[in-house]
Parts: sequence; C-alpha cells; structure tokens
Amino acid sequence: MIQTFATTPFEGQKPGTSGLRKKVRVFAQPNYAENFIQSVFDVAERPAGSTLVIGGDGRYHNRTVIARAIEMAAANGYARVLVGQGGILSTPAASHVIRKYGASGGLILSASHNPGGPDEDFGIKYNIANGGPAPEAVTEAIHARTQTIDRWMMVEGAVDLDRIGISQVGDMVVEVIDPVADYADLMEELFDFPAIRAAVSSGALTMAFDAMHAVTGPYAREILEGRLGFPAGTVRNGVPLEDFGGHHPDPNLVHAAELYDLMMAPQAPTIGAASDGDGDRNLIIGKGVFVTPSDSLAMLAANAHLAPAYAGGLKGIARSMPTSAAADRVAEALGIPLWETPTGWKFFGTLLDAGKATICGEESAGTGSDHVREKDGLWAVLLWLNILAVTGKPVAQIAEEHWARFGRNYYARHDYEAIATDKANALMAALEGSLGDLPGKSFGPLTVAAADQFGYTDPVDGSQSHRQGVRVMFACGSRIVFRLSGTGTEGATLRVYLERYEGQDGRLGEETPAMLADLIAAAEAVAGIAAHTGRTAPDVVT
Repeated sequence: MIQTFATTPFEGQKPGTSGLRKKVRVFAQPNYAENFIQSVFDVAERPAGSTLVIGGDGRYHNRTVIARAIEMAAANGYARVLVGQGGILSTPAASHVIRKYGASGGLILSASHNPGGPDEDFGIKYNIANGGPAPEAVTEAIHARTQTIDRWMMVEGAVDLDRIGISQVGDMVVEVIDPVADYADLMEELFDFPAIRAAVSSGALTMAFDAMHAVTGPYAREILEGRLGFPAGTVRNGVPLEDFGGHHPDPNLVHAAELYDLMMAPQAPTIGAASDGDGDRNLIIGKGVFVTPSDSLAMLAANAHLAPAYAGGLKGIARSMPTSAAADRVAEALGIPLWETPTGWKFFGTLLDAGKATICGEESAGTGSDHVREKDGLWAVLLWLNILAVTGKPVAQIAEEHWARFGRNYYARHDYEAIATDKANALMAALEGSLGDLPGKSFGPLTVAAADQFGYTDPVDGSQSHRQGVRVMFACGSRIVFRLSGTGTEGATLRVYLERYEGQDGRLGEETPAMLADLIAAAEAVAGIAAHTGRTAPDVVT
C-alpha cells in the first residue's frame, strides 16, 4: 500500500559537483533525505519496469537512508532494486552494475573523500542510465523540484541488507547482490592478471594498499590478495567503518601520511597506493617517488597499450581544466584528441559515450576509462600494476623516462578549507573584476599573458557551462587557476592550482615547492587570499 506524506521544501538542496552533500545532522532531519530522493524520482527519466541501483560507501547513516530509498522506490513505480550487500557499492562498481544490468539509474550514498560519523558528512548522488553522474540539466531539474515539493511516497517493507538474495517490497523486487564480484570480474577482463600474478609470485612486484577503512577494502582484498596473489596484509585498513576509523578518507599526502612515510623508507615495496571513501580516487607512490594525479594520468595514457583492454590504442584523452597539461603532450605524441572540460566527471560522460575519449582524469586524484562512467581508484592502481609487471621497471624509472620524453609539469594544489562563504565569494568576485587589467602585469619574474573565466561548450550535445574557474596564464607557460570547490559540506573551499612546465632539456629533477615558489607568491599577489580570508597558508597541499 502506497503511503503519501505531506512535506515542505528545504533550502539548499542544490546538488554540487557530485550530488547533495551536507552534515549527517542535516540529512537526519525529518523529510530531508525523503524530499531529495522524491525529487530525483519525480524528474528522473525511466521507462516502465525500470531497475534502480542503490549502494554507498558504508558511512554512518547509509543503512537508514538506503532502507528508506528502497521503500520510496517501491512507491514510485520501480520494478526492481539492486542493492549491494550491507549497503556497500563503491562508486565505480555502482556505475558498472547500472550498465551491466540495464538499470535506468542509481542512487549512490556517499560524501566521497569527506569524513564520516554522526557529526560528519553524508551525501546522495544520482547516476543516469549510462552509469555516470547526472548531467547539469538533470541536477538543475532535481533542484527545481526540491523547491516546490509537497509530498513524498513510500511502501513500507523491510529488507535484510546483509543477506544476498531476493525479497519483495510491495510489487517491487529487491535483490541484494554481492557488491564485489561483478566489478572484480570486469577488472580481470581489462588487465593482464597472469603477468601481474607472475611478477607478484616471483617477488619482483610488491605493494602496500591503504583502503582507509573505506569502501575499497573488500574490493582490494578480493582482487589484490585473492586474485593477484599479493600476501595477506597487503591491504591495510581494509574493513569499511561507519566513521572510517576516525580518519579522513582522502588519499593525499596529508591523510595517507603513514603510507607516504613507508614508501620513502629503505624497506619500501615497489608501489604504494590508496583509495578514498567511495573508491573513485587514487593515490600512487612509488618507492621514493610520489606521482601527482596529473602526472599519473599522463603516464597511464602513455603506457595504457600494455594492458589488454587498451592494446589497440586510445581514442582520446580528457582532463578537467585545473588538471595539468601533462596529458596534452601525450595526446599530441599519440596523435589523438585532448579534451579540456570543467571539473566534474559528468562532463566526461558525453565524450566517453560518443567514443571521443578512452582515458579521463582530474587533478583531484580521479582517473578512469570508458569501462564505466565514473572515476575509478582501483582501476588506476591495477593499470599501474599492469605497467610495472610488463615493463619490469620501478615507478621512479617510468616517471623519469616519461619526463625525459615529454618534459615535466611541476604542479600543486593548495586548498583553503571551510572559508566563510561570503568571504570566498567576495574573493572570487574581486578576482573576476580584475581579469581585464591583469594582462601585461608582472609579479616577480612572471608576466601575465592572459586571464579569463573558463567556459565550456560540450562538443557532443552543445550544452554550455560558464564560470568554471579563473585562469591566469603567464608568458613563460606557467599558470594559476582559482576555483571554489563544490565537494564540501560547510563554508567554501578555495582551490588554487599552480603549474610550471619544464621542457625535456629543463630542470626535471627538482623539488616541486621550490619550482613553484614564484607562482605561490604571485597567487597571493593576484588574489589577495590573506586579505580576503585571513588565511596565510593553505590547509592542505597536494
């Protein structure tokens, strides 16, 4: 029996870069999650008899919202729901399940790399039938609906999320599925598992993987230890916890410092890797060398042909605008297109669907390919393992040979977190207002050649996106990008991206902070970060 509950709109239910993210206490308000989910169901395009996929990263409040989402799906005409056992589905695994089983879409419950727990973060994202994040036209329609919603619906019913099997809620079939098996099978199709297994068994390839008590623990144990033969204990912090063990599940050098310290030590394994809360980001550290996400994208693209799935070559490479131009030089050498998009994986979806790109990446540690429509942390790790196994070279040698061929893009991102929103907006408004006056100005040894606000027209569907970040380009080829992030839950995060290019004959073996010192000073002079925010240093440097 369908039950209908009257409700009124909540302010601020506009999806950001990757869905709606707020504190748990906000989502726990009566009707809050229900309003948003009902708004999704009210605007989502789906044929009769559709399947919906539901899963999340295991964070606090997931089970409560998953149970309600199932009841609401039953009242909104879905014929079947596929839900990961225990409510678990990594974001790339959810994308694969949507695609494999022909679902009309899916709800992914995660706040990605943000912390979890009763006082921390929660999120809901809707993915469409291609397995990718809903495009802006859909998220705008969802937001519009949240502003007028007056009711939500459900069919009461209980589902045992911990038992694989089939049950009913009203007229709808609910199937609790193994969250790992389909994804692990896909990885085995893409990569040369026999070559990796041989390198592992010979002792030539060793690794440490930090799952950060997040969703990739079960996936990594099955694939790395179960199918590839890495010894037990290779996967650290492998049990997903509702609060991620009290840690921040962001695979960067701050929050994965223990892994970094191991990889810089004499007894380091061949490769160290980590993934984030929902499994779509990655960290790659070779023995004695950290590989930036921008460099990792370029190096993976340059060597992808060593994996079976990409042996025939790449159709194109896509990167977000703030990501370094390292991949551009690989695309040029391969004679394939390079697409520069706004931040957000949804912008890669049309390119992948149209066959214009094969590998995509973002500087925020997201890398993936056309096997799904999400970034995929374990996929990136496995492609690195494939390259290491086939070449027999250490990570440092692969990096050095890459820079010797293409040059090196020294790169860093400075994050100023939880800035008061009005101060962040004032900074960006002042910066935008100064763009016309910047060309020709000098900041230390740097002279501005051009400055603009990045806009994008999708080459497939013609959709336009405006005000996607301020770019300041210098005559020497260096650049600074300023952008407010849409992935936080409180205040605003200012991201400052710094990039300096050195050609093949340039200074390729220097320390990044020293090479970027002039750009760091110029960023402060151009934007007045301290004056606007009171911050004299970033919270996180990656």
